[in-house]
Amino acid sequence: MIRLSLPWPPSVNRIWRTPNKGPLAGRTMLSTEGREYRRAVHAIALVELGRELQIESRLAVTIFLTPPDKRRRDIDNCAKAILDGLMHAGVYRDDCQIDALRILRGPVRQNDGEAFVEITELSEAA
Repeated sequence: MIRLSLPWPPSVNRIWRTPNKGPLAGRTMLSTEGREYRRAVHAIALVELGRELQIESRLAVTIFLTPPDKRRRDIDNCAKAILDGLMHAGVYRDDCQIDALRILRGPVRQNDGEAFVEITELSEAA
């Protein structure tokens, strides 16, 4: 089992951008905020795990969110940045390996918010 404490993620509504002008007009790309979050997740994963793991098995993931304030939020909008960040950090090969995903909202954690992630490998028989 892997446990990580990650920063509060940007919403899926903020991690992608589609420029209207210039050479990249019409192309959907990762926003600056999305790239910064991926870098933060990668740095935390390397410190906590010591190396990239590239888990190949089926996975169950639990995400416990402690929001930074009392604003209304759809908690499912937080999952994509977290899961993609962990994949790009080399924790697992691809987020399509996730067979079970549980997202829980906890109490407000003033100013910063956090995402606690638990990753469990599932047995092949499951």
